[in-house]
Amino acid sequence: MPSLDAIIAVALAGLALSATPGPSMLYVLSRTVGQSRAAGLASALGLCLGGIFLAIATAMGLAAIFENSGWLVTILRYIGSAYLIWLGVDMIRGAKTDAPVTLNVEQVQQKPLSSIIWQGVIVEVLNPKTVLFFALFLPPFINPGNMQTGEVSVAMQLLVLGALVPLTAIPSDLVVAYMGGTMTRVINQERAMRERMAWAGGLMLIGIAFNLHLQIL
Repeated sequence: MPSLDAIIAVALAGLALSATPGPSMLYVLSRTVGQSRAAGLASALGLCLGGIFLAIATAMGLAAIFENSGWLVTILRYIGSAYLIWLGVDMIRGAKTDAPVTLNVEQVQQKPLSSIIWQGVIVEVLNPKTVLFFALFLPPFINPGNMQTGEVSVAMQLLVLGALVPLTAIPSDLVVAYMGGTMTRVINQERAMRERMAWAGGLMLIGIAFNLHLQIL
């Protein structure tokens, strides 16, 4: 099992990323406003299932690689930390420019809930940015000391931490699905709040990246 510090850090990073308006939030919002609240919840469920599938695939793939090339853990730890810093800086840099942008919900084709769930799974699994995120985001939180216990321990760490990423997105997706059009108006009107949220999320990601190596907290 991963350490409590790693679990808390991954959960906070996941919350920071999911709480800011992005493609996934807009996808759920489009389904809610364009079809129904149930459709929005179905799309959120599909995204979550897709994320869990990626977490399982990442755990199996990276664990096998680490088993044969343990030195990769150290290298990916630094690459992953740099990736977290890049995400945080990018979030802060876009805070002021993205805040004034008006979110427009596109018209969607009416579909049964089962199709919407599968569509959400496919959208998440086939998104190359999401795949890259899992591959670079998880390794920094793996404890290299557990490499001696074998592949199962590494796989378990990757699986638990990877599952936290889609699970931490559930609260924000539920809020979006339930509030629907109200959420759209809030996001578009409260632009200062959007900017502050982006700054807070970006600084949190940067802080987590530095704490991985400095062990401040």
